[in-house]
Amino acid sequence: MQVGIFDHVEHGQRPLATLFDERIAFAKAADAAGIYCLHVAEHHATPLNMVPVPGVYLGAVARETKRLRLGPLVYLLPLYSPLRLIEEISILDHLSHGRLEVGIGRGVSPFELKYHKIDHDESRAIFIDAFEAISAGLTTDTLNYSGKYYQFEDVPIALRPLQTPHPAFWYGSSNTTGATWAGEHGMHFVSLGPTPFAKTNIDAFKSALAKRGGPAQPKAEFPGGTAIGVLRHIFVAETDAEAKRFGKPAMELHLAHLNWLRDKHGVSGPAARINVPRGATFEDCVADGSVISGTPARVCEEIERQVRELGVNYLLTYPFMSTMTLKEALRSLELFSTEVMPKLARL
Repeated sequence: MQVGIFDHVEHGQRPLATLFDERIAFAKAADAAGIYCLHVAEHHATPLNMVPVPGVYLGAVARETKRLRLGPLVYLLPLYSPLRLIEEISILDHLSHGRLEVGIGRGVSPFELKYHKIDHDESRAIFIDAFEAISAGLTTDTLNYSGKYYQFEDVPIALRPLQTPHPAFWYGSSNTTGATWAGEHGMHFVSLGPTPFAKTNIDAFKSALAKRGGPAQPKAEFPGGTAIGVLRHIFVAETDAEAKRFGKPAMELHLAHLNWLRDKHGVSGPAARINVPRGATFEDCVADGSVISGTPARVCEEIERQVRELGVNYLLTYPFMSTMTLKEALRSLELFSTEVMPKLARL
């Protein structure tokens, strides 16, 4: 069992320069603690995400860490020129000395895509075309590609990644369509949401991966060569009450941020972001399994239960959120890394 960290780098009610300094300090602590990878989101026009240009942020993180792998989860491919993204991936892979992991997706929010003049209904087709162009460009000196949305003829590719043939692709999915596509392409995979919801997506991915015959770029550190993960918000403290003290306000502001654009556009309905069911409160999220909070013993017990139920080999933790202070996040990480991670390594 490997352990990663996910972060939106959402608005934290303090100056952005302070927010970025704190996150980089936290990344350095995660590096020292043996965390496998730091994955960051990409969202636009919302307080949910203060690093909508993830490559810039990850370039800074790369130079402050040594072992921690890093990458977007995910780059929103319909918003990029494939040529520009080929160059960015190559630069980041060299800046990190070969530690880049490339998460890709089409974008879950129709509001964000619309701001960029992308039709949500057409975004999957654009995403697939962009992926094919980028995949071709990462493995050639001259790109020739002809698709519905992107065409390139005799384009010199002066930048190549450090890793060969290129950094591994990851896919984060909240539906079985995306999960199946990721499995068919042999990618590394992460799902999210309540445990039964996540299991449906994970099972769809596993089925497609098995039919394919295995991963496109195997990783020896994961059983079977493929990272298969689930995202969980995790708050650890000496007591359950202390974990809830800082975890509840942070999680509930996060839930508000998830729905911020929906609320702005007057989308009514239950507390859900697009097609991912979510609780309205911290307690709801604890009940559905998406939040794991408490003492190290309690957190470890719940993780072990979910790992058995979901059949994952990668735990993507989300430990530093919104209203939390750096001190709270570092203490939670310390308890997790010293008292929980050693037990998870045996799973």
